[in-house]
Amino acid sequence: MALLHRATLRPTKLELLAAWLPGRPWFSGPTGVDLVSRGAYRFDDPAGEVGIETMLVGAANGPVHQVPLTYRAAPLDGADGWLVGTVEHSVLGPRWVYDACADPVYAAALAHAIRTGDGQAEEYFEVDGRREVREPTMRIAVDGADAVDPSPAGAVRRVVDGELTIIGTDSVELVVIRRPGVTADGAAGPTLSGSWDGQPTTVPLAYVKRL
Repeated sequence: MALLHRATLRPTKLELLAAWLPGRPWFSGPTGVDLVSRGAYRFDDPAGEVGIETMLVGAANGPVHQVPLTYRAAPLDGADGWLVGTVEHSVLGPRWVYDACADPVYAAALAHAIRTGDGQAEEYFEVDGRREVREPTMRIAVDGADAVDPSPAGAVRRVVDGELTIIGTDSVELVVIRRPGVTADGAAGPTLSGSWDGQPTTVPLAYVKRL
């Protein structure tokens, strides 16, 4: 479960991404325009230290981009090149926001979700001591999960950034589809797919690459 806070972020997530996204090699669309959120989903960090959120964003008339993010209370060692920026959270204070593809916490969560078929984390607020569930803005599902092999992903050993971003770990190679709808590379194993407002049928979002 993902506990959310009714808080203000400065800059906002979309403002942060509007400055960062056009510099990515897989970005497609107009620059210098406002971004629109198409949907988002979250995974849990079992340690409860790192926020893990994947946003689907794009210009109003442009393609949708998938941007996994991690939110941390301190800088991640060795990940300066993957820093999206910093924000001031009105409840939690300063947060370092990373392109999650280089974050081992995200790699572990993504590998676990695909291998076991676990869904997205339920999102909720605490309101006067009561849990108030927030309805998800998109739905995800896993096809081909192998629950008998939920071995940990291990350390992130390499990241190859592109339309199909490859995350190589100790035990598995993961692929994140940066622009949903881009064709997989033919080596797709168990696959995470999703749908959102404006995309009623599920499309692949990430998969385990068969070696």
